[in-house]
Amino acid sequence: MIKLVVSDIDGTLLVDGGNELNPELFDVILKLRKQGMQFAAASGRQWVSIERTFDPIKEKIFYLSDNGAYVGLHGRNLYLNTVEPQLVRQMVREIQEAGLMPMVSGPDTVYLDAKDQEFCDWLVTGYRFQVQQVKDLMEVEEPFIKVSAYRPSDIDRATRDIREKYKDRLKIAISGDMWMDCMAPGINKGQAVKLLQESLGISPKETMVFGDQMNDIEMLEQAYYSFAVGNARPEVKKAARFQTDVNVRDGVLKILKLLVE
Repeated sequence: MIKLVVSDIDGTLLVDGGNELNPELFDVILKLRKQGMQFAAASGRQWVSIERTFDPIKEKIFYLSDNGAYVGLHGRNLYLNTVEPQLVRQMVREIQEAGLMPMVSGPDTVYLDAKDQEFCDWLVTGYRFQVQQVKDLMEVEEPFIKVSAYRPSDIDRATRDIREKYKDRLKIAISGDMWMDCMAPGINKGQAVKLLQESLGISPKETMVFGDQMNDIEMLEQAYYSFAVGNARPEVKKAARFQTDVNVRDGVLKILKLLVE
């Protein structure tokens, strides 16, 4: 029997750049809970953004945010994995020198350079992030859980040298075509799923996971019922045991409705 369902958000439940979930998904998740199944949303987004996206049922789901650095439930942090401050500041400098946009994440707030107003507005309206603009990212003192680099496209190529330089000191994940996320070593969505499984007494054979990008592969490996959506990258489809329809045709919702039925 399935006891835990975990899904990525952008590109899996949502169309890229979108923010509104199919309202039917909320009803289905509540029905899954009545049948004894838990639901977790896993994303590179911060937990505030996940909560706002799932607002009608925000008290009923788990959040695996910041690519697994934060595991929580309705504003309550259950597990928090921090990054060494000095390492974060080094990475910020590397990102700036590469001509990319840096973003530093604390447990509840993301920090941006005060000069980048357009980028800030996009994060607030597009991703629904909780953002604070500062004069100097080097002066932020809050515990760090992630540092990110943004580029409108081709982030993989643009960060190749940085990733090679820091691969032994940070867990670095490419999220789609625009983001590079850096967390503490060993941190990823799969590790977060494992923590949740262990705390709930749920095995991989009782877990169903959905994803579309490279940063979803570790969590697909943490579940027997691993699904790649039809629009997933080839590497993700290869890592998953099963495949469902594309995100724009509610591929995940179709499978969840079968569970309810």
